[in-house]
Amino acid sequence: MSRKRKPFPIFENVTIEAVAAEGKCVAHVEDKVVFVPFVVPGDVVDLQVRKKKRSYCEATVIQFISKSNVREEPMCEHFGICGGCKWQNLPYSEQLKAKQQQVYDQLSRIGKVELPEFRPIMGSVHTKEYRNKLEFGCANKRWYTAEELAALPEGVGLSGGAIGFHITGSFDKIYPIEKCWLMDNLCNEIRNDIRDYALETGMTFYDIRAQHGLLRDLMLRNSNTGEWMLLVQFHYDEEGDDERAKALMQHIAEKFPQITSLFYVDNQKGNDTFNDLKLTLYKGNDHIFETMEDLKFKVGPKSFYQTNTEQAYHLYSVAREFANLTGDELVYDLYTGTGTIANFIAKKARKVIGIEYVPEAIEDAKVNSNVNNIDNTLFYAGDMKDILTEEFIQKHGRPDVIITDPPRAGMHPDVVNVILGASPKRIVYVSCNPATQARDLALLDADYKVAAVQPVDMFPHTPHVENVVLLEKR
Repeated sequence: MSRKRKPFPIFENVTIEAVAAEGKCVAHVEDKVVFVPFVVPGDVVDLQVRKKKRSYCEATVIQFISKSNVREEPMCEHFGICGGCKWQNLPYSEQLKAKQQQVYDQLSRIGKVELPEFRPIMGSVHTKEYRNKLEFGCANKRWYTAEELAALPEGVGLSGGAIGFHITGSFDKIYPIEKCWLMDNLCNEIRNDIRDYALETGMTFYDIRAQHGLLRDLMLRNSNTGEWMLLVQFHYDEEGDDERAKALMQHIAEKFPQITSLFYVDNQKGNDTFNDLKLTLYKGNDHIFETMEDLKFKVGPKSFYQTNTEQAYHLYSVAREFANLTGDELVYDLYTGTGTIANFIAKKARKVIGIEYVPEAIEDAKVNSNVNNIDNTLFYAGDMKDILTEEFIQKHGRPDVIITDPPRAGMHPDVVNVILGASPKRIVYVSCNPATQARDLALLDADYKVAAVQPVDMFPHTPHVENVVLLEKR
């Protein structure tokens, strides 16, 4: 007979002390660290422990005793459910303080390298409608909150397709979003109209567990040139699905002439990634353009481009400043994406060589150079650790400056070793994850000192923060 599990405890009258990692806050109860979501420092609450470990536990609020003065009313009706904007209840000035502290803590505790005084974090120009890209999942059964379940009339079953965001920690649970404040409101109009059309016509929504259902995923992009892109992912199951999909695409094309780039794809994979799939252009151009200073950047559906357009300009301006180019330098731009940084700095360099994993992004990078009449760039596609080798450096020359903007996982140790072997005068390290950046700084520390640190907030209302570090050769 199995032993009965002891129920998790309730902690009463707990004062929330500070902002912690991943958008949670922290308190201490009986010498135990407690992490709590959707609260702010100064809240006094009763907590239900949900997960218990030896040195810490995680808990959720069951009752507010008193609410903190350091608190803001969330703008979004979905706050606390969709899991996206965990800090909408924290004033933006306090968000910036927390992000500045996060960068300092991670660079000092993980990197354990000598650090200069940090520059004050650069806040986002906009805190609403700042994103140029959003993705929404589709599900054949929508997620219901406990309050929604309690309000359902007796005998009414759970049904109805949904388009929205995943519930935190759940790959198969989609909560229907009526209004998201992170993108221009046309995004909401398009998404809700597609949902209504699908429900009215009986179109099936995707069931990720059974891998069945036609309407699977949406990706929306817009740009500061006023263009809009939409990619609809379908999952063809039965005869007639192609006609049903095209009927939806025609409806979208007629209803939203603002969409200048309209794609769809039949994705039969177990996940919703599409970089390896052939997309069908239903209407318009196969790209949109973003502008920055006097430059234009082509962005396709598979391209990486910073999702906060205006703040990206400030981020790249910091990178350019840290590079301190005079016009004579050979620059390597690692993880170049669509060549935004490479082309942004090209006028101040002798030559810029960009490397990126996604071939389509590299093709866009080349186009971006051509569109802007830039003739001192070269771009290569492939895995960074396979392309950036000693042989590559011998062929193209030793860089004076390396700019690196890797994904969240940071740089592969082989890449770090090649950078050390290349021995540039300066390294500009742009990161969306200060923790892995700190790890890489430790690997570079023997030969390079940290000369400047500039945090940049690209994602208001979330705990995510970008950071730019200048490294100078010792």
